[in-house]
Amino acid sequence: MLKAVIFDMDGVICHTNPFHSIAFQQFFAKRDLNPTQAEYAEHMYGKNNGYILSHFLGRKIEGEELALLEDEKEGLFREIYKSEVNPIAGFIGFFEKLKSDDLLTAVATSAPRANLDLIIGTLGIGGLMQSQLASEDVSKHKPDPEVYLKSAANLGMKPENCLVFEDSFSGASAGLNAGMKVVGVLSSHTVDELPKCDLYIDDYKNLDLVQIKQLFN
Repeated sequence: MLKAVIFDMDGVICHTNPFHSIAFQQFFAKRDLNPTQAEYAEHMYGKNNGYILSHFLGRKIEGEELALLEDEKEGLFREIYKSEVNPIAGFIGFFEKLKSDDLLTAVATSAPRANLDLIIGTLGIGGLMQSQLASEDVSKHKPDPEVYLKSAANLGMKPENCLVFEDSFSGASAGLNAGMKVVGVLSSHTVDELPKCDLYIDDYKNLDLVQIKQLFN
C-alpha cells in the first residue's frame, strides 16, 4: 500500500538543470574551461558535485577544496535561480492531491541544503513535507540508497510503502536500490537513459492518485 511519496528536487520538482548549466558555465569560464552541452548532459545531470568537479577539472576534488568550490558554484546557481523558481507543470496540483489524501511527503536531494531551502521555501511547501534531506545529510551519494532509506526512516515507513520520483539514472537507481517503487520524470533524460521504472511521466498535469496507487496492487 502507498503511504509516502519522496521527491528528488532538481528535474523533479523544478526543472533546474538549465540554470545549473549556466552556473557551471560561469564557474568553468573563470578557469578557461568551456564544456559542451553534450558533456554537461552526460557528466552533470543527476551527478553530485564531487563527481562533476573532478571530471571537468581533470583531478580528484575532495575535502576542503570540494567544499570551497561547491560553495562557489552553488552560490552562482542560487543567485541565477532565485528569481526563476518555477515548479514542473502540474506539480503543485498533484502535491495538493497527495496531502488531501493524507499521504506523507518528503524531499531527498543531492543538492546542498541552501538550494533545498531556496526552492522548497519559495514554493511554500516545506511545512507539508515530513522529511527534508540534502547532500549534507548523507555520507553516500545516489545511486547508493542511503538518502531514500533515511527518508523512509524519518517518515516511519517501510521502503515497500514508499514511492520515489526521480529524473536521473543514479537517482532512479537509488530509489530502486532502496526497494521502493520509482516514477521516472522525463525532464532531463529519455526512457532509454533511465533504469526500468514503474512508471514514466513528462510532467504532473495528467497524473492522478488512482494511477499511482495501482502501482502498489
